[in-house]
Amino acid sequence: MIKSPLQIARENYSPKLPSSLKGAVKIVEGKKTESVADQAEIEKLFPNTYGMPLLTFEKGEATSKEAVNVGVILSGGQAPGGHNVISGIFDGIKKLNPNSKLYGFLGGPGGLVDNEYIELTADIVDHYRNTGGFDIIGSGRTKLEETDQFDQGLENCKKLGITALVIIGGDDSNTNACVLAEYYAQKNAGVQVIGCPKTIDGDLKNEMIETSFGFDTACKVYSELIGNIQRDANSAKKYWHFIKLMGRSASHIGLECALQTQPNMCIISEEVEAKQLTLDDVVTSIADVVAKRAAKGDNFGTVLIPEGLVEFIPAMKKLIAELNEYLAHNEEAVNALEGNKEKRDLVAENLSAESQEVFNSLPNNIANQLMADRDPHGNVQVSLIETEKMLIDMVKVKLKKMKKAGEFQGKFAGQPHFFGYEGRCAAPSNFDADYCYSLGFTASVLIGEGKTGYMASVRNTTGSADEWIAGGVPVTMMMNMERRHGKMKPVIQKALVELDGAPFKFFASVRDEWAMKSEYVYPGPIQYFGPSEVCDITTKTLALEQGK
Repeated sequence: MIKSPLQIARENYSPKLPSSLKGAVKIVEGKKTESVADQAEIEKLFPNTYGMPLLTFEKGEATSKEAVNVGVILSGGQAPGGHNVISGIFDGIKKLNPNSKLYGFLGGPGGLVDNEYIELTADIVDHYRNTGGFDIIGSGRTKLEETDQFDQGLENCKKLGITALVIIGGDDSNTNACVLAEYYAQKNAGVQVIGCPKTIDGDLKNEMIETSFGFDTACKVYSELIGNIQRDANSAKKYWHFIKLMGRSASHIGLECALQTQPNMCIISEEVEAKQLTLDDVVTSIADVVAKRAAKGDNFGTVLIPEGLVEFIPAMKKLIAELNEYLAHNEEAVNALEGNKEKRDLVAENLSAESQEVFNSLPNNIANQLMADRDPHGNVQVSLIETEKMLIDMVKVKLKKMKKAGEFQGKFAGQPHFFGYEGRCAAPSNFDADYCYSLGFTASVLIGEGKTGYMASVRNTTGSADEWIAGGVPVTMMMNMERRHGKMKPVIQKALVELDGAPFKFFASVRDEWAMKSEYVYPGPIQYFGPSEVCDITTKTLALEQGK
């Protein structure tokens, strides 16, 4: 394998651990938990794993542990640091007993069902330490939802002597992990299930999960690119750059990148929904800033746009909900039609009058994108909707009207961008390298203590790694009931940007100033070597949330 000098140097980096994980560990049980909502329904569905206590780790006395065979699964989209979670699990179970073994199921959850795996030995794991990507075993989006899958997975685990599974994924993957843990506990199958919080979107978080891994690195990668574009804009002084950023269900990435780069505008989807703004309201707000900057001779700027914006505009959200519901039951009938116009006409006929009006008012290409194949959860694939191009076109039309009315005297040329895959497999920042290794090590402790239905938790992450607090949180604590594929199902509640939270409130207090200035912040590339205040910094979001 050919490696760059940076790869070689990163391979030798030793991730930092919380002090509680450096020696023998003692588990301290906290208060019993309940789900964030729909307590009666969740408890009924998860009688064996509901109400378990919060767990924290402290230094303990050394005890001998039996060797364990553990299976690990990478699920869903890639996020920087996944390899370090696996490294942490590997080192952790070897610390429990040198004869412990780690098996990686290939290609995501499907590997568990199809019994496709490799044993992860030191020779393999050592080459992936502190690297980006999920290529050590691959990932996939197979959903573990059916009892046939659970039973087949259990049979495959028994063949390998596996007594614990670690599922590394986002909210949906960890929801599946919770269902699997409950099923195996109900059957007394002898297989534990532990989750690890992964998603660059940042929407898997709560009081016990301060941040999902990969968010820090991805935002730093995107912020570097945004900074480069802003420097170009400030040099050429002739383009407005509309930059769509990953994050279909929440605007955490957009907000964090705004805090790091200080763009002229950043749309926060949650605010759009809270204020019941229309698409025209959003377009008007952008056009007004363009006009004000043009009045002072600045015909350039940057606008950050969350990937899932269209789902937060109330009328669009209602339309998409109706589309999801209709297509969940009639997708084959729609796809059987040859032309897009025929498909649009059939769909429009089955919408409410309000949604039909919105649907018919959309440009044909946007309407077609809204009808595209759903994701595995039955939702529209918002990454396929070219919101950034739609907004450029609509702002251009709005500015023409403003120019006729004498409200705009300037030029407008838009450049669209979408940053998504660029950040998912980046080499993890020092923070993510340390955090992910600690999560994996935490998972190994939970396994060693016989726990199941828990998610690894590492808190106090704005402090030094030595001061981080490791432990476990019951996955049922995070769950509520939501409609999926036309049915109510238990899922982990997504964490949205809190409009009364410190990060958004700070942003709101300075955005008018940022709108008019051109003294952007240029973060530059991720730094791995050098002073801690440069290399080990956490996100602006975490710092503001914790008053740092």
